[in-house]
Amino acid sequence: MDTTGENALVVLSGGQDSTTCLYWAIDRFGRDNVVTLTFDYGQRHRIELECATRIAEHAGVRNVRLPINTFSALGGDALTDSGIPVELGSSTSGELPNTFVPGRNLVFLTFSAAFAYQRGITQIVTGVAQTDYSGYPDCREETIRALQETLRLGMECDVVIHTPLMHLSKRQTVELARDLGGLPAMALTHTCYNGQRPPCGRCPACELRAKGFLEAGIDDPLLQSK
Repeated sequence: MDTTGENALVVLSGGQDSTTCLYWAIDRFGRDNVVTLTFDYGQRHRIELECATRIAEHAGVRNVRLPINTFSALGGDALTDSGIPVELGSSTSGELPNTFVPGRNLVFLTFSAAFAYQRGITQIVTGVAQTDYSGYPDCREETIRALQETLRLGMECDVVIHTPLMHLSKRQTVELARDLGGLPAMALTHTCYNGQRPPCGRCPACELRAKGFLEAGIDDPLLQSK
């Protein structure tokens, strides 16, 4: 698909994956054609909002913060409710981990499409992936494909949702960030489910990130900066 001259919107959480996607979008669409959107959804760890701002500044792109506090009002998960501790290790019951925020990516992408629509943007980039992750159902390719079709029908527009990391392992994601010149920005990212900086190194997000950098044979800039 020829995207020359297209404007793109990147959903930027302040984490490793969305930052990699930001550099993917800059490479594909051009820095001047990229804007980032960060959601303030009542997350318990406000540090990721600060990280998103710094990453966008570092990359030389605009960042817009959109407030949507419904998820914190709903509660029931470890990422929005400070009273729920993050589960360590993998679930053995077959249930989704308590870091799963039901509907989060669906809502984020719907708001992103609405934001993009008002600005004549049809290209949306998000860091969701179904490989080497926690198995969140709203990160699967079939979910994103269905949502894209729904948005096209419901808004009568040709929106395209790009998922550059969909089938990449964490190792491959690290390598992609390196190849796109995004490694320095990784020092500004936040991944830890416990909201710690330096990261706790024990939660599932920290373990997965460490595994990716280890397998890629690359030092994590976030750890090197501390």
